[in-house]
Amino acid sequence: MTRVVLLGTSPGPIGSPEQHVPPGRLALTSLPGSPTVLGRLYGQLASMDPEPVAIARPGDSGDYLDFPGEVVESADLAGDLRALADVVEHATDDLFIIPAGVLIHDELIYQITMAKRGALALIVKEPHQEDENGEPLQPDIPIEEAEPEIGDRFLEGLPVRFRASRSRVISAGSAYHAVTRPNAVPLGPLHLQQRHAAALAEAARELADMAHLFGPEDDLVQLLVLGLVRKGVSVGVRGRRDLFFARVGSEAEADEAVAAMSGFDEDRARLNNAVKGADGFFTTYFVSTYSRFIARWAARRGLTPNQVTLISIALGVLSALAFATGTRAGAVAGGLLIYFAFVFDCVDGQVARYARKFGVLGAWLDATFDRAKEYVVFAGLAVGSIVAGQGDVWTLALVALSVQSVRHLLDFSFGAANRRKPPNPLPTLALNATDDRPLRDALDKRRASRSTGVRGLLKIWTEAGRFRAVYWARKMIVFPIGERFAAIAITAAVFEPRVTFLTLVIWGGVAATYILTGRLMRSLA
Repeated sequence: MTRVVLLGTSPGPIGSPEQHVPPGRLALTSLPGSPTVLGRLYGQLASMDPEPVAIARPGDSGDYLDFPGEVVESADLAGDLRALADVVEHATDDLFIIPAGVLIHDELIYQITMAKRGALALIVKEPHQEDENGEPLQPDIPIEEAEPEIGDRFLEGLPVRFRASRSRVISAGSAYHAVTRPNAVPLGPLHLQQRHAAALAEAARELADMAHLFGPEDDLVQLLVLGLVRKGVSVGVRGRRDLFFARVGSEAEADEAVAAMSGFDEDRARLNNAVKGADGFFTTYFVSTYSRFIARWAARRGLTPNQVTLISIALGVLSALAFATGTRAGAVAGGLLIYFAFVFDCVDGQVARYARKFGVLGAWLDATFDRAKEYVVFAGLAVGSIVAGQGDVWTLALVALSVQSVRHLLDFSFGAANRRKPPNPLPTLALNATDDRPLRDALDKRRASRSTGVRGLLKIWTEAGRFRAVYWARKMIVFPIGERFAAIAITAAVFEPRVTFLTLVIWGGVAATYILTGRLMRSLA
């Protein structure tokens, strides 16, 4: 469960408080009985937290009483911060903090709250290129040129408050806090894992004591991000991409946002997000280009991920039986069947992510029978070689199986060891320090210390991944499951099983050596 906190107290960067209309009084359409912006948001958040906490001004608190949950009244920014600190201080769940006057896609809420980052903020960045540390590779572009489709009111006259790299917020500012080389605009929602709740509460109380230093342009969520960054919490960056978000403060803005929102295809975005973003070359270009549409077709007809997994298993077994015939037609049929077994192996995860049907049984089935399909096909190939009079290749089959087993052991054991490893702490900076240069200097020193010896070599190899050819070469050299199934399908259909097993052993051996070297270097670093 996620604890939801609605911020109805500050309009943030959408205009002055005098011009701001509370979200409970903003209708989505001019039709009688039309839901309000606030009502729509409550409906979206009900599955996450059926009784959210709303922080509202005394004159607006009545708008929230029609909805379930607790309403906390606050008269000013200091009260907002202290009220939020009281809510989150003893949180036992993750937190989702969002301004009340927003229009946002359900899928964007889902993507933000499902992120594995300890903290994640939705921001808009300037469209210039940067290195991995957030340093520009070309001159800064005026913020007025950044993503104009979100509405000029977010950009005109708005002090730019964040410095962000490709992955996280490096520094943040306010009317009192200076931020060097800002390049991003905060939009509103903030997701925080429970382990950082105490840090957020502490920062909120400190900021409350400084509230007299802030200006009317300061946004509450923006100040919270500032506090987290200076407390050493890594706040990840999430852009809007192909989904919609807007903060509204008047009926005209609400009408404009509703019209703009209708131009986004949320279902297509949800379908695209169902595809894993870090797949191998073969999976990306020869499976995921169309498997997502199979996944949507299956989900809309009520097929569960486990049922799709069973289809994949059945195709894998049929492939092994086809290979076992020892005929060329059987080899070609087996290659096609093992390819589609892999396609449905991808589809089951895409169905789970698209339909949001996750389960321990499904994860176990997927992980276990991926290996089972592969090894059953090994057996089918070995039997087919004997039937066709091409010789006994059982030894090669066992070697290929052993190589893959060692490789999986390296992956799983290293992942388990990393989960037990505490993260390296980030530099911190007192909230009453007006200038963020000490924080940037500390980050620069941290980066320099990680650029020597083994860490330096790893950094060079990581940065080389910015080149597309290197990126895909690194993906392919580890011999992921897509490449393995493709190698089996092609070599078995064209050549004899001995060639298939030699390919698996040689490529698998290179992959195991590469992985072991990388694991050793990362362990030493």
